[in-house]
Amino acid sequence: MNHTVIVVGSGPTGLLLAGDLATAGIPVTLLEKRPEKISNLSRAFVLHARTLEQLDARALADELEAVGQPLDRLRLFGRLTIDLTPLPSRFNHLLVLPQYEVEKALLRRAVDAGVDFRYETEMTGLAQDADGVTVETRGPGGASESLRAAYVVGADGMRSAVRNAIGLPFPGHSVIRSVVLADVLLDEKPDTLLTVATVGDAFAFIAPFGDGYYRVIGWNRARDAADDEPLDLDEVKEIARLALGRDFGMRDARWMSRFHSDERQAPAYRVGRVFLAGDAAHVHTPAGGQGMNTGLQDAANLGWKLAAVIDGHAPRTLLDTYQSERHPVGKAVLRSSGGIVRLAMAKRPWTLALRAALTTVLDHVPPARRKALGQLTGIGYAYPSPRGAHHLVGTRAPDISLANGTRLYEALRGGRFVLITPEAYDGQGEGAQSEGAKTYEGKGARKDRLAVEHWAGDRRTALLVRPDGYVAWAADAVDPTAIERALDEHVG
Repeated sequence: MNHTVIVVGSGPTGLLLAGDLATAGIPVTLLEKRPEKISNLSRAFVLHARTLEQLDARALADELEAVGQPLDRLRLFGRLTIDLTPLPSRFNHLLVLPQYEVEKALLRRAVDAGVDFRYETEMTGLAQDADGVTVETRGPGGASESLRAAYVVGADGMRSAVRNAIGLPFPGHSVIRSVVLADVLLDEKPDTLLTVATVGDAFAFIAPFGDGYYRVIGWNRARDAADDEPLDLDEVKEIARLALGRDFGMRDARWMSRFHSDERQAPAYRVGRVFLAGDAAHVHTPAGGQGMNTGLQDAANLGWKLAAVIDGHAPRTLLDTYQSERHPVGKAVLRSSGGIVRLAMAKRPWTLALRAALTTVLDHVPPARRKALGQLTGIGYAYPSPRGAHHLVGTRAPDISLANGTRLYEALRGGRFVLITPEAYDGQGEGAQSEGAKTYEGKGARKDRLAVEHWAGDRRTALLVRPDGYVAWAADAVDPTAIERALDEHVG
């Protein structure tokens, strides 16, 4: 089979997924109907802690931290300040940077890994059978071509051609109509890195590109215009004045547009050999900046599973867990982002009272604040675990310090599982001082799929971490037989 996986769409989700698969040695073709150019017309401006951890596992986080701007506090509803510094993560902040910077890093990685890019190529049809998927394409100049793959992933956005081809609905509704976007210069620099406020019917958000221009996003509930209605800078400035009290001397717009914000989710993220990820699977309001982040985490979940199944190291049933793990997360993000925007725009007495009560709870009840932070930043989500499993199974593994002076997320680079055991253990039993569990790495040619590391401290737990940084198996005491069973089941 010439093209083992076809990914449709070269946004952040498609780029991360294609790069993961190619890094694992899986042939990947990426179809993109746009020309070979990264657009600066992106709406995403925030990377959250969990996404930065995933990028750290791909050796990309530090370079993005260098070009982005960290923000350790968020303000919501005008009076609620959320402090991100207590986050139990190396990345205890938001990183403010435009989406195209993320795409540039992911594109370079995908190219280096050998992804076959097909620009100006549109998917026009799809048919699957027991052995694979046939994708019909129209390329530059209108040339038609049929491609064959083992699996196809649609990462092609809200109007996904892949989702339509497999007959999946996209239920939901438009939440906000006539949102305006503009890239402008400002005569007055805002006091904060992210400027956001809601007053009455108006909402406005301002974030820097880093090149002198700022992205302005605004909405006036009293102005319901169609997406294709012309937009001028005076309208953008008026919305800013209503929501923020001033327009900061906006001028020289290099781009302006309207769009509407929907809340939608596909009922299934998989139909046979075809998967959906990112905006093709779920879309929601921009509140909380969770859109790009959720899509990147979809890709991180799916990539290693496809690679393991294609290489014959895992049964096809592993692919079912993509739906069971990621669909509930997408649903939770729909609820949280929708809740933020509805409370921000509250006008009725009961919604204003609810917002005031929530603000009080988050201000004064630490467990509630931690839960809200975990959802917003992604570090609080856990996946379902089998009955009777250790309580850590399915949870996010923190960036554990290892005995050799490195960190867990460095050990995860390359898409491997990581087995962490007490230092004085070599795979033969307690107290043996030797090569460090090389028995486990070597059995069945596991070396390319498994790294064996040791705790930096005296912890006695044995922990097997999946390539996406979630715990696959754990035990409170080292048992060579139990470890071997776990490795056979999860690593192959």
